[in-house]
Formats: sequence, C-alpha cells, structure tokens
Amino acid sequence: MEKMSFEYQVFMMDGMATNEAVTENEDGSYTIFVNNNLCESKRMRAVKHAIEHIKNNDFGKNDIQEIESEAHK
Repeated sequence: MEKMSFEYQVFMMDGMATNEAVTENEDGSYTIFVNNNLCESKRMRAVKHAIEHIKNNDFGKNDIQEIESEAHK
C-alpha cells in the first residue's frame, strides 16, 4: 500500500456552524479549520475526519452524500 504524504495546518476557530472545514491551498497543502467550541476529544475527531477526507481525495468528488457516507464507515 502506497503511503500518502501531504502538508496541512490546523486552526481553531470560534463561531463555526460545523465541526470542521477543509480547504486545499494553491501549493497543494491543506488548511483544516476546527470549531473551537468543541470539547478536546471532538476537536481531535474533527481533525481526524478532515484528514480522512484529504486521504480519500474527496475534493475531486461531486456527491457530498457519497463522500460523507464513505467517511463515516
């Protein structure tokens, strides 16, 4: 199995309506925004969830329901 390598940074944000959000940057790295109002364990799960989306190359997919279904298996 090939190991995927990517760079990312995480920012804790107040006032988010979701647990996390991810953006792909121009240089191919990713920025993960995490809801700072979550408890520590939920913040860690949110980061892990975001990283799984990156690993699964979900940014190239169109069907959000399919993406989330796969992410929660």
